[in-house]
Amino acid sequence: MIWLTWRQYRVQTLVALVALAVITAVLVVTGLQIRSAYDSGVAGCGDDCGAAKNAFVVQYNTLSSFVTGLLIAVPGIIGIFWGAPLIARELETGTHRLIWNQSISRTRWLAVRLAVVGLAAVAVTGLLSLLVTWWAAPIDRVNEDRFTPLLFDGRGIVPFGYAAFALTLGTCAGLLIRRTVPAMAATLVLFVAVQVLVPYTLRPHFLTPDRTDVALSSVGMASAGADGEPLAPAAGWSATQVLLSGDGDDARVKVGLAKPGAWVVSGIGPVLDRSGEEVGGSEGCAGREIDPMTCFAASDLHVEVAYQPADRYWTFQWIETAVFLALSGILAGFSALWLRRRLV
Repeated sequence: MIWLTWRQYRVQTLVALVALAVITAVLVVTGLQIRSAYDSGVAGCGDDCGAAKNAFVVQYNTLSSFVTGLLIAVPGIIGIFWGAPLIARELETGTHRLIWNQSISRTRWLAVRLAVVGLAAVAVTGLLSLLVTWWAAPIDRVNEDRFTPLLFDGRGIVPFGYAAFALTLGTCAGLLIRRTVPAMAATLVLFVAVQVLVPYTLRPHFLTPDRTDVALSSVGMASAGADGEPLAPAAGWSATQVLLSGDGDDARVKVGLAKPGAWVVSGIGPVLDRSGEEVGGSEGCAGREIDPMTCFAASDLHVEVAYQPADRYWTFQWIETAVFLALSGILAGFSALWLRRRLV
């Protein structure tokens, strides 16, 4: 069974290994260049690092986005081209009639194929993920925003779980649809939907966020460089957005806050007084001639913030990996039961 599975998937595996080798060579060369630029321009810049960090981020921002997007796409590609045909191709060509009338049971046949192909998929994705995480480390150190959905999906260990999930999702789709191309299309749609929904509906609830009141007198405004790229905020809380609405006594101010490395889940919040009541008009630093940030500096106003601290990053990585591995197990178990109990 293992030898047969290898023969059927040897072309895909060899293509994946060649692609991995080429990508590894490119990432090693560019990764060393990034580290050299970081050491010469950012590491020794002292306290006044705004311009140096901004130039560094701008220089590698496009390349970083491309590399991250490539890694995020790899599990989906595995699900489409490895998972969807795993059963659908046998059903479509009719070879299942011969295979499943041998001494090997359907469950064992599926288990061996999922194990062999799954290990290859997880190994390829995992090696690429670890390589990209190493490659992007200096950029992430400057940005300090690893909880951002795209960056979180393209770093650390979660791609391991994504690869296993995509493979079993494609397998299940092929088993139910019974045709390869429609199963590939369904796998793509479902995998993209899950990747979009999880960061906004499931991930924020992995752990209860910390809550704190941030005094606006201690908050600085996150500035931007000449090219419009945001600079890494200074230590502590910084305002990323100040929203003014209304006129006169009905004027209101809402403030969005950020902290290096943390994930603010509460969004933009209203300005509150000492008693926790929302304030408006000139008392809330709206409707004045002066800039709201200047007003905040001389006030006792604050904003309530719910956030995930930076030190929970790896906890979130492990939780999400476990979630996707559990989903993979459920899909694999469903496929095995369907294969045993349904006539195909």
